[in-house]
Formats: sequence, C-alpha cells, structure tokens
Amino acid sequence: MSGANSFGQRLILTSFGESHGTALGCVLDGVPAGVKWDEALLLRELDRRKPGTSKIVSGRSEADRPEILSGVYEGKTLGTPIAVIIRNQDARSGDYKEIAKKPRTGHADDVWREKFGHSDPRGGGRSSGRETVSRVVGGAVAQMLLKQLVPKLRVRGFAHQIGPFTLTDKDLRALNKPKVQADEFVARFPSASQQAFVEKLLSDAKTEGKSYGGVAEIWIDGVPKSLGQPVFHKLKADLAQAFMSVGATASLEIGDGLSVTQAEGSEFHKSGASAERYGGLRGGITTGERLIARVGFKPTSSVLDVAKKGRHDPCIVPRAIPVLEAMTWLVLADHVLWARTDRV
Repeated sequence: MSGANSFGQRLILTSFGESHGTALGCVLDGVPAGVKWDEALLLRELDRRKPGTSKIVSGRSEADRPEILSGVYEGKTLGTPIAVIIRNQDARSGDYKEIAKKPRTGHADDVWREKFGHSDPRGGGRSSGRETVSRVVGGAVAQMLLKQLVPKLRVRGFAHQIGPFTLTDKDLRALNKPKVQADEFVARFPSASQQAFVEKLLSDAKTEGKSYGGVAEIWIDGVPKSLGQPVFHKLKADLAQAFMSVGATASLEIGDGLSVTQAEGSEFHKSGASAERYGGLRGGITTGERLIARVGFKPTSSVLDVAKKGRHDPCIVPRAIPVLEAMTWLVLADHVLWARTDRV
C-alpha cells in the first residue's frame, strides 16, 4: 500500500518537498519504456502554473526549471522510476515569522503543527500551494504517455466563476470553438465582456488584502470508453480524490452536479436528453462522451496585513487550473494502463 504522499494504482506519483526547502519534486513509477520525452510540453505546463506571471497572482519569482534525475535516456523513458526536482530560488522565509507564532485563520498552519508536533511554517511548508509543482510535472509526463496511446484525448480547464462573476451560457458555447483558449483571458476566465471586471476585482484585492473563491471547470474530450474500475476506483471516485486533494478545494460536481437532486427521473433520463448531464460517466465508467467536472475553491486564507506584506494569490482558481488538469491527466493515464488488464 502506498503512503499518503503517493497517488495512483498503475502509474504512481510520489511528491516531496516544502515551500521554502531546497527543492520540490516527484518520483513517477509505472511509466512504460519508450514514451517520447517532450521537454517543451513539460516546460509549458510548469510555466502555466508558476507564480510571478501577472499582477493578479503571487509575486514570488520562481523559474521552475526541472532537473531530470533518472528514468529518461536519449529522448525516451526507460520504464524505470522517473525522478524530477524543482529547486526553490525565491523563498523569503522572513515573511512568515509572524505566521509561525500566529497561524492564519482558515489555513492548514495550525492543524499540521497540532497533528505532527513539529512543522515547517515557512510559506506553509508542505501545505503550501507550491507543493502542486510536483503534480504538474507528473501530469505532464502522463500527458506525454497519453499523446501516444490516446492521441485524440484533450483536457481543458477554465475558470467558470471568480468571486461574484460567472460565465454566461454564451461564454460557455464560445469555448467549443477551437480558437478560444482560456489561457488567453485574464484569470483564465474566458469572457470577453467580463474579464476587465475580473482583472480589477483581483488587482484591487491584492492591494487591499482581500481574497475570493471561485469555480474551475474541466472538460475532457476524446476520452476512451470503459475507463473506470468498479467499485472503489470508479473514474469519478478517483477524479474526486485527485481534485479534492488539491489545497483550498471545497466542492466537486460531475455533469449537472447538485441540480440533478431536484430533477424528476422520467424527464432527466428521457431518450435524446443531453448526455452531458451525466458528465460523461455512468456507473463510474466513461461513455466516450465529454466528461465535465466543476471544482469549487474557498477564498485564499492569506488576507489583510498578512496578504499585503507577503506574496499571495487573491484567488487560487487561475493557478489551480493547470494543477487540476495535471491531476486529470494522471487519473486518465492510470486508468488507460489499468484498462489493458480488463480482459483476456
């Protein structure tokens, strides 16, 4: 049985490191030999997550350049464990002296200390959002694998809600056009009519020491049929574990989500009804249709003077989206490999 810092059944990611330690990293075990190593893909995904990229995210300046220690040779994976580290370069531990004495309300500072008796308060230690850099590395490798095994598979994340602003039906329809990319919008909130308001909301929040929650949405297209291992590893169960293990998450909906609890069955299940209401899953197994998930995030817990003095995100959703995508790639890769043993 794997420990609490490992994720996956066939493709296993083990992450390590603290926010202000020497480095963070991961070990990936179970990646088959012969996967083409795509350094550009890895660097692109790390750049999408890293801080210091705009005025509405944390000002911490980290290059996040990966060092590949093992498992790759002459541009291909070896089938052996892949170890990668990301060195910390811009830790300002002095910003956290007060937090060490007075934990932030709503953060994990105090509960980690109470649980273990000894913890690292600098930048939140291992409970920091910086831990997710390891997940992004793992997700990028999973993506390399699936580009070869399931080339039509596509995972897209975007902000469905930022504070009081929510995408309209028109905004969501526009996302079906290939040229519309969420990364090109402020806060990955793909609404031409509202993005200026979102930018002002988050920019003012950084200045005033405020924070906001929101909702990230993940679309998975081209997913193979029959992924999912009943009963304890239904695909929705593994996605739930993957998403809810990310810091600051508060809720998860698949398909039509909570609204289905108010539906009447003969209408909800009628022939010809939109398959998306099931979220691409039935019985915890993929149907081959678009899989839809929405993850709710609470407001970040660094507020007021703590936020003004330190370097914090006024809303975690924009930078959490690449992390959720990475966790999605990891789950899908795990299940694609698992499905190979479904039948004789």
